[in-house]
Amino acid sequence: MEDLELAQELLNAKKNVVAEIQKVIIGQDEVIEDLLVALFSKGHCLFVGVPGLAKTLLVSTLAKVLKLEFSRIQFTPDLMPSDITGTDILHEDSTSGKRSFQFIKGPIFSNIILADEINRTPPKTQAALLQAMQEKQVTVGGNTYPLNPPFLVFATQNPIEHEGTYPLPEAQLDRFMFIINVAYPSKEEEIKIALSTTSGQLPELKSILNAEQVLKFQDLVPRVPVSEHVARYAVELVQSTRPQLNGNAPNFVKEWIDWGAGPRASQYLILGAKAKALMDNRVATTIEDVKAVTRQVLEHRIILNFKAEAENIKVTDVIDKLLTTCLLYTSDAADE
Repeated sequence: MEDLELAQELLNAKKNVVAEIQKVIIGQDEVIEDLLVALFSKGHCLFVGVPGLAKTLLVSTLAKVLKLEFSRIQFTPDLMPSDITGTDILHEDSTSGKRSFQFIKGPIFSNIILADEINRTPPKTQAALLQAMQEKQVTVGGNTYPLNPPFLVFATQNPIEHEGTYPLPEAQLDRFMFIINVAYPSKEEEIKIALSTTSGQLPELKSILNAEQVLKFQDLVPRVPVSEHVARYAVELVQSTRPQLNGNAPNFVKEWIDWGAGPRASQYLILGAKAKALMDNRVATTIEDVKAVTRQVLEHRIILNFKAEAENIKVTDVIDKLLTTCLLYTSDAADE
């Protein structure tokens, strides 16, 4: 099938998927858009928001609409790696009496994984999940088992509770394509939520896609053309976050940032921009597409220093400032 026809299919599917999700989720339009960009880009997401904002409901609804296998893992301090990946158990054959180890698959063997409150479990268990995210396989008892595609992890964490939590290290945060901040609904949205959730009526959801179709769309995204100047903008935007290695970094970056984003950020900016272009009915990527996914890609990859924290500077403030100054600094660097 021609890529243009497939792109039109993706556009129509996106509209239908959003319509089905909005039967259940009221508001959160940007969150849904970011979620679908990550989905078609094969990217994992970290949702940050207080309890009760329908993060879990959003992910489970997406799985139903896409007709994908779904597993929810509630991360707790006593969760073990084997609770996620599965384990070998000793099995005795009823006829021969022979004993052998048999692998029992864990909840990781699904298409969409919801890692609820991922920062509440120790690093050893976090690492088991994050290894699967990177390698799309798990190793148990010396044997390696591939995970069925599409495989996506959507994790959640609560930004206001820190007692008894294990913050994700920067190297593990880097495995997530996007960080998506889920905000409170507006007054009108909350009225609609209150009315719909207390009516006793559950909306009927239609399955719009299946695993095979999702994989076709995921394979289409990398084939979207991107010009050199758009790729250059994405890379220079990421490099301008590094005060140590880039002499052309803006002064506010040198003043406020301790460590900048790594090369994976450049890859995700371009990949996310390609998916965004397709979802907006365009077959070529623009700088505006890169800008549209910049905050989601960079927010968890920039580490501020003490001076920025003392001045109450947020990472999002730095990113917004970068977006308004990056073109200026990159053009100055080119002139030199």
